[in-house]
Amino acid sequence: MLNIENHLGTISISKEYLTSLIAHTASTCFGVADLNDAGSKSGLASIFKKADMGKKECVRLSVKDGKLVIALHITVVFGTNISAIVDSVVHKIRYTIEEKTGLEVGKVTVYVDGMKA
Repeated sequence: MLNIENHLGTISISKEYLTSLIAHTASTCFGVADLNDAGSKSGLASIFKKADMGKKECVRLSVKDGKLVIALHITVVFGTNISAIVDSVVHKIRYTIEEKTGLEVGKVTVYVDGMKA
């Protein structure tokens, strides 16, 4: 649970909610083919279906200096500009989390694990 304190009291947000919100947001970005399991020990992470994204370890969350730190593993569509896709994902996740939850995002790291035709 992550807690936000304001003048009205404390708001608790579960990590499961944040993970599913981040996974959904990333999956709607142009050029993102799949989200990958961040907990995989192999070189290329295993790919799973989009229906399972909120249940898998595709997102790693931590808090540093009171700000949310996000790590996300993706597969991109072959033939697209990887840099543009990553920039889009970072900006969209940062905006969505700050807008929907009020949490400040300190850092979003996107790992591109592969390409898909």
